[in-house]
Amino acid sequence: MTLRRLLLAAVALTLCVSVSACGISRRKKIYYVTEAEIAAGGQPYFFAGPITYQVQVSRQLNPFSTEDVQYLSGVKGAQRIGASDLWFGVFLWALNQSGHGATTSDRFTLHDSAGDVFYPVKLNPSLNPFAWTAQTLAPNATEPAPDTTAANGPTQGGLILFELTQSIYANRPLTLYVYPQGGGKPSLASLDL
Repeated sequence: MTLRRLLLAAVALTLCVSVSACGISRRKKIYYVTEAEIAAGGQPYFFAGPITYQVQVSRQLNPFSTEDVQYLSGVKGAQRIGASDLWFGVFLWALNQSGHGATTSDRFTLHDSAGDVFYPVKLNPSLNPFAWTAQTLAPNATEPAPDTTAANGPTQGGLILFELTQSIYANRPLTLYVYPQGGGKPSLASLDL
């Protein structure tokens, strides 16, 4: 299916999903990427296979900050990072806009303008509720799922954690590569630093 057809199909779908719990009906609005948004360049969405992704926030993490310590849960020696190193978090959101189940990515790399490639630090989701984990999403489902710590946190995204060197400040911009499940060409997102 072409990108154009996928987008047109997504626009035709319902813009909200009913969630019932304890006899109470709540509506959670799902936002779809439209052709107009893409043409205007106003929405930072990108695609990897049938999944639409959005970088919610990307930033350096302070291992001594009350908020950021939570993002580093389960990382051994998180506060003993070297003087020339830093923690960098990419908080990602995903939506399955296809008409069938699809699995989110579990392969990411971060590239700087000098050609250096960085790989994510493995996070244990049982110790870190913000950790991004590949999941099979039903049609119109999101990751992180609604009513989870990651979805309701300040970043509203799942954490992909990198240990970088201070040299990245001289080698901007940073580019996140997201590889679709099952292989294929990666999708790219330029990141703030």
